[in-house]
Amino acid sequence: MRWLRGLLGGGGRVQLDAGRQQALLRDVQHRYGAHARIPFREQAQAVTAMLGDDDGLVVAARIVSQVADEALADLQAQAHEVHRRTGRRLLVNRRNYRPLWKEAGQALRWPLPALPCGFHPYAQVAAAVAVLGSQASRLDRVTDPDPLVTRMFEVLDLTTAGWEYGRVRLDTDAATLADRLISSTAQVLAAMDDPPRLPPAVRELMRRNNTYDVYDPTGPRAVGAINLGARMREGLLA
Repeated sequence: MRWLRGLLGGGGRVQLDAGRQQALLRDVQHRYGAHARIPFREQAQAVTAMLGDDDGLVVAARIVSQVADEALADLQAQAHEVHRRTGRRLLVNRRNYRPLWKEAGQALRWPLPALPCGFHPYAQVAAAVAVLGSQASRLDRVTDPDPLVTRMFEVLDLTTAGWEYGRVRLDTDAATLADRLISSTAQVLAAMDDPPRLPPAVRELMRRNNTYDVYDPTGPRAVGAINLGARMREGLLA
């Protein structure tokens, strides 16, 4: 594996500092998020600047992976609670969340803004995704990109399903996250020797041309629109 050879010194030695990574992770976790009194766009810019080197790249990968794993656990707990209360069984499949949301969207809470890690989708996650895309060519020198790109697709799946089925308001922060997920995942895929197939949720959305209004985060006015299928075809099939 190229990423393992990079860590071991092949192809240009990579110097990583686990202590600094942990300090960066704590700093990003505690200074930013829903509790911070600055707009998410500014938070994402600040976090992106903090994660500009190889240690920051490792932290960005950890943020996305942790968010994906905790979102899975949250949805499994919600499905268990639905079954306990109603006897209704819900299948939680992280390879494709869309069937779950289509069946039970009104009974589920969108998990991304309230995970135990505290990473907010429009702040730390948006920043981490931007870092992974901008440094995609270096990614395999610090981590294994295969499971990471799978987690990026999972977060994209959860983001878009939230708009359609989870009563999540599609504002400019949400649209920015989706756009960054698409473009950064495309950059990571392009840098991989053997990229995986696009997951079912992405392939389903690519076959559509639905256009969604995008709203101002602070008011009721629509300020734009996004055609998700077209954006995915443009970014992921290039």
